[in-house]
Amino acid sequence: MTVERRTQFGKGAARKIRRAGKIPAVMYGHGTDPVHIALPGHDAMLALKNANAVLTLVIDGTEQLALAKDVQRDPIKPVIEHVDLVVIRKGEKVSVEVGIHVEGEAAAETLVSVESPTVEVLAEATHIPESIVVSVEGLEAGSQIKAGDLTLPAGIELVADPETLVVNVTQQVSAEALEAELGEGGEESEAGAEGDASEAPAAEAAAE
Repeated sequence: MTVERRTQFGKGAARKIRRAGKIPAVMYGHGTDPVHIALPGHDAMLALKNANAVLTLVIDGTEQLALAKDVQRDPIKPVIEHVDLVVIRKGEKVSVEVGIHVEGEAAAETLVSVESPTVEVLAEATHIPESIVVSVEGLEAGSQIKAGDLTLPAGIELVADPETLVVNVTQQVSAEALEAELGEGGEESEAGAEGDASEAPAAEAAAE
């Protein structure tokens, strides 16, 4: 991906770059000064669809590998507003957040909750996994999968606290139980209201 150096900065300059179909970005790391660049909009949008995308950038005729560390997107329009890139080298390891992908079906009448949608791992810069697969096949209510229980791809090391709860399997609340609970709450409210109403005349009499 061929990119251009930026010489103008600020919100006005960034808007001008985006109007030209490009994306403002900054690249830093390995003790180098930050390099402000403009990415080709269409190619960058495609490349940045996945998290932790590694880009091969051509700057002034020289190739440089960079990891997309932070992608700022417009909250409404499908537009990337700015990208932070980290300089990387082949063979080095980087700390990244990788998404959790749940597979399988837990036991009947259970609810599977993903408590940590990502976990921090150490991976080779050019071999970052797209996701970490977690199987919940047949798990009963009360089962928990922590970061330390994850099966990581070869060459990947866990950085997150091993005790971090990733997936929690709980008992599903039936519709009947939910109705009964709501019914009890309603009865208590009505009883409280009746008590307040019966106490009102006595309070008025005491005031007289």
